[in-house]
Amino acid sequence: MISGEAPGRPPTEQELKIPVADLGEVRRRLGAVGASCTSSARLEINVLFDNAAGELTASRRVLRLRYAGGSWLLTLKGPPIYRGAVKEREELETRVDDGEVVTAVLDRLGFRPSMRYEKERETWQLGEVEVALDHTPMGEFVEIEGPVEHLEDAAYRLGLDPERAVRLSYVGLWRSYREEHPELDLPIHMVFGA
Repeated sequence: MISGEAPGRPPTEQELKIPVADLGEVRRRLGAVGASCTSSARLEINVLFDNAAGELTASRRVLRLRYAGGSWLLTLKGPPIYRGAVKEREELETRVDDGEVVTAVLDRLGFRPSMRYEKERETWQLGEVEVALDHTPMGEFVEIEGPVEHLEDAAYRLGLDPERAVRLSYVGLWRSYREEHPELDLPIHMVFGA
């Protein structure tokens, strides 16, 4: 805040996350509807932080440090609310120069890494929305993010059913996946090659 000005409405993330069997088919449809690829597939490493009491998790907030494509991004997300299949939450994020320094700062403030998850993400721009093609250790997903009034239309244009959108985060989905597949003896962290 500068000069005593009141802050405006915080930035809001609005998205649909839809599991898919084949990212290749979605990629083909993106090309067919005139979307443009803004980032080729690259590994994202995400680390969530919480204090010893687990207050952020208990309040359904997320403090995340992400490394992808040589850049670091620090994000704070508020508790999610749902409007049908659309998840909406406050999202504050900023690029940082040095993730190790940020990790040390968070540590001094009592925040420790609580979860690590990885995904390979490719991003496209389709009109007003960003479409992320995510390959994860548990399967493939399409995230459609942007103004809520454009999300369902974008899903239909890509041959996806917005009603199939999942409400869980990748962390929640991984926990469920581990419970459903005890025979795989999967690690707590959602990482490739574990």
